[in-house]
Amino acid sequence: MDTTLLKGLAVLEVLAARETPAGVSEIAGLLGIGKSNTHRLLQTLVAAGYVRRDADRRYACSLRLWEKGWDVARRYDVARVARAPMVALAQDTAETVNLSVLDGDEVVYLDKIDSPLPVRADTRIAGRAPAYCTATGKALLAHVEDPAALLARVTWERFTARTPRDAATVLSELSEVRRRGYALSRGEWRDGVAGVAAPILGAGGRSLAAVGVGGPAERMPPARLRRLAPMVVAAAAAITRAAGMGGPTLARSAP
Repeated sequence: MDTTLLKGLAVLEVLAARETPAGVSEIAGLLGIGKSNTHRLLQTLVAAGYVRRDADRRYACSLRLWEKGWDVARRYDVARVARAPMVALAQDTAETVNLSVLDGDEVVYLDKIDSPLPVRADTRIAGRAPAYCTATGKALLAHVEDPAALLARVTWERFTARTPRDAATVLSELSEVRRRGYALSRGEWRDGVAGVAAPILGAGGRSLAAVGVGGPAERMPPARLRRLAPMVVAAAAAITRAAGMGGPTLARSAP
């Protein structure tokens, strides 16, 4: 284990638990580590923006830590408030509806509503899928801070003949996702499965979650995906409003 990282996290926990700033000696005493080591940890955290130093050389957590914690808390809140719009979307489309969040270069399914039809897209809550070849994944990737850096870590496993093979291809598609407000997937992760998804945006226009509709490709040709897109975008906007995250998501007319 990285002991320096653990000590840095311990410093953050000490500061987060306090109502007033603390000096180096006090923090070092609480953690049982040397003052010079504590000072280095604090300087690193200040440089990273998670800790601030006041004029009296005392330290406290910055708003950046609150912002990141709020983003995480919002994800759990989104799963709660998304249920009603997801139910409405499932009723209107008769297809499987998914709610996903991004975890590294994968999506994790927070919630789903199965299609009532006997042949349907198969996903499971807490299941994972590669973000670069799924509709909700691409909707999320289109609104991260640096999609190129995230895609640089992808191993580019090929799941079907339609799976993207490189970052340039995906980055080009993400530009189109941002332009039109929704993402598409046509047999890129699983043969015979297609979907459309829209992002749920948090502070600063960054992706917080994504809602999508998926089903058998034979039932969801390109023309139907385009017809479903405004409905999915509207559901994402409803979730955004219900979660108190401001205005609607990027709602565009389907081409």
